[in-house]
Amino acid sequence: MFLLTVLPFVIIGYLCGSILFAQVWAKIFRKGDIIEKAKDHNPGASNAFTYGGFWCGFLTLLCDVLKGIVPVRLFLEFGTYSDATPCTDIAFALVLAAPVIGHAFSIFNSFNGGKGIATTFGCLIGLAPVYQPVFFMAISFIFFSLILKISPHLHRTAVSYLTTLIAMCIFGVKTSMVALPVGFVFITVAVMFRLHKSPEEREEIEVNLAWKH
Repeated sequence: MFLLTVLPFVIIGYLCGSILFAQVWAKIFRKGDIIEKAKDHNPGASNAFTYGGFWCGFLTLLCDVLKGIVPVRLFLEFGTYSDATPCTDIAFALVLAAPVIGHAFSIFNSFNGGKGIATTFGCLIGLAPVYQPVFFMAISFIFFSLILKISPHLHRTAVSYLTTLIAMCIFGVKTSMVALPVGFVFITVAVMFRLHKSPEEREEIEVNLAWKH
């Protein structure tokens, strides 16, 4: 049953996630190898903006979000579990995480990839009309960027994901949406691995209140 009803959507999600659009759009706009130019070698929207310009960055961001949204929506609309309550089925956790895992371990880039932040947002947006998960993540990033400022970005990302995961666990327990926290555990592990493997310099973590600057 799993092979027929869930695995195809997991594969679609993984393959969509594996398309590193920073490389695709950089090639189209003839901006060279963004991964090699960037200090952290991350094929994400931030480096696409920095080394490829506005349109390269914008289109990378858009596509990275969409490659998270589309596989999740496909499963919710056409998957076997969509007529019941797909978010209560543990199999949906794999569908939710597949695009981010694909981005982090791209089959088209020797199983190397990026951090998957934009794709994570896309996967959570794909849960609409359930908006709490993407709200939790957005609030976490905003809080640790603008209020209790954590730097550098690597540490801020790690703390934001862990905070979101805690919120997901509480939300999932209250709503019986077991797949959400389980899926986000898979996502967080993939992102943490990429953060750990990032070649960017390991600066000391700094935590500052915004109004004290």
